[in-house]
Amino acid sequence: MEATVFNQAQMQLLEMMSFVRTPESLADLKQVISDYFARKAQEEIDRLWETGELTEEKVESFRQLHERTAYK
Repeated sequence: MEATVFNQAQMQLLEMMSFVRTPESLADLKQVISDYFARKAQEEIDRLWETGELTEEKVESFRQLHERTAYK
């Protein structure tokens, strides 16, 4: 069996989990992490918009996009 090697971020999260003692604390931590990634996604969207990589036309084209995995 292969050993799992954690990176520094994973180790930090595991250490923080020792302080989570209630379902409410876990919910709070999950919300903070969720907020962080939502903020990062918004920052990237803003950057794409400012550089012109994302435009109104491209956003509208997503409405017609139907990418599906072909199953045999």
